[in-house]
Amino acid sequence: MQLPNMGDRHVPKETIRRLQKEYKSFLKDPPTNIFAHPSPNNILEWHYVILGSDEFDGGVYHGKLVFPPAYPYKPPSIKMLTPNGRFAIDTRLCLSMSDFHPETWNPMWSVASILTGLLSFMHDRQQTNGSIETTKEQKRRFARESLGYNLKNPMFRKLFPEWEGKLEEHEASFARQAKGPGGGESSLPGQGRGSCGHAALSSSYLTAAAAAVCVAAVLALPLLSLSSG
Repeated sequence: MQLPNMGDRHVPKETIRRLQKEYKSFLKDPPTNIFAHPSPNNILEWHYVILGSDEFDGGVYHGKLVFPPAYPYKPPSIKMLTPNGRFAIDTRLCLSMSDFHPETWNPMWSVASILTGLLSFMHDRQQTNGSIETTKEQKRRFARESLGYNLKNPMFRKLFPEWEGKLEEHEASFARQAKGPGGGESSLPGQGRGSCGHAALSSSYLTAAAAAVCVAAVLALPLLSLSSG
């Protein structure tokens, strides 16, 4: 895929070079179960897809990062656009790597580390501004309906064309799961409220990560460093 246009002529060249470099690096060595591309006309807007596991297994979750012109010195906003049962859709998420917490942002973090942290936090039970609570059954339903929902979005189809034509197979995979083991393999691609506090987050998805969550009480746990890939 071609590198996108600048979008805004007032974006500093340093920001453009940084995001172009990150995109090349991301395409060369993408994180497991994570895909991302900048908008064709605006390098400050990135769209991502993360693939869920556990109660999110089979889910194809589309979201958006919007970087400020001052990136990498200021963090992006993070939104999830696909109904998922963990985060409200089209709502800014309160995380240490998002624009809710510029004071905890590390300029060494990257698109890859941001999305790896988001995927990890998605499987955590911590509540934050922008998160919601649903049952496991509701999450499974959202996972089953996720690809069909995404395919109605023109930007999703434009940036992730590999998913077009996969809806029938995606739905069949859930039907096989409902019948139990032995259903065969799939060839699908890649297979709150209150004051803001800080909570340390560790997961097999991250070697080290920090997630700031908006909870009623401030949790004074140390933040861990996260280096870019």
